[in-house]
Amino acid sequence: MMPFGFVKVASEADAIKAAQAGGRYIAGGTTLIDLMREEVERPERLVDINALPLNQVRVDGDTLVIGALSRMSEVAVHAETQRLQPLIAETLIEGASPQLRNMASIGGNLMQRVRCPYFRMLDAPCNKRTPGSGCSAIDGLNGGHAILGTSQSCVATHPSDLAVSLVALGATMRVRGSRGERSFPVEDLYRLPKETPHLEHTLRPSELILDVRIPNGPWSRTARYLKVRDRSSYEFALVSAAAALQIDNGIIRTARVACGGVGTKPWRMHAVEAALVGQRPQRSVFEAAAQHATAGARPLSGNQFKVELLPRTITRTLEMAGEAT
Repeated sequence: MMPFGFVKVASEADAIKAAQAGGRYIAGGTTLIDLMREEVERPERLVDINALPLNQVRVDGDTLVIGALSRMSEVAVHAETQRLQPLIAETLIEGASPQLRNMASIGGNLMQRVRCPYFRMLDAPCNKRTPGSGCSAIDGLNGGHAILGTSQSCVATHPSDLAVSLVALGATMRVRGSRGERSFPVEDLYRLPKETPHLEHTLRPSELILDVRIPNGPWSRTARYLKVRDRSSYEFALVSAAAALQIDNGIIRTARVACGGVGTKPWRMHAVEAALVGQRPQRSVFEAAAQHATAGARPLSGNQFKVELLPRTITRTLEMAGEAT
């Protein structure tokens, strides 16, 4: 690990000022510290933001508000999360081991880096780590990599389970930086790799995530999450799906579907949603709609199985959401 400076801050203003001076925010550190040990990340200064009052879970009208410094374990068991947005509780429990959930913050989970093994190999070309060096995964070991949103520069999947469900639920996030405060959909936080895969998000320099806001909808209490992985213990998704359905008088009025493990960012399935609206919630309808999920897919040598696994995962998740409804 390279030498680095460390400062604790007690206010948002001090945190933003320290970040402007070249600091990196740290809360739980479950991703950043690992990458620093491997010298993939080499920040000159860490800014400890744990003293900031951003760890509350509360209800604002009909919206669940989750502070960015709230720990995953705290949010998962919180009474308001389980009452208003049980999908979030389910996703957080699926997203990490108990030890990690106790440490990892909500903001940090959304900002975690990719788990592509070549990203962590300093002797392997990686455009995320060293822009312009190449992508080792394209012709390498790529069974866990993306089939949607890829480019010739990067094929790494986005790792966050939570982000998938937040996108499905239409969540927004509030951030603050040197240019003031702004809000935007969680879906808009992430960039496609294109030719600049090292630019992973849309946050401006020194911007601090304040909270995530999840609106209550007619589908909120019946949405479900399904994660397919190599083992049932802590592991990243091969394919995952979050599905939310509004069903009135036996007809699907609204459908929201997002997937993980297949895209370079949390992948909203707009075509699947459109195919569901106006239909009856039954397996044949779910299967037909799910086939739209693979439009534009570009499988690699080792992950062609995801082209078949993705529609099956969506179909089963829709069945689970329909049963709950």
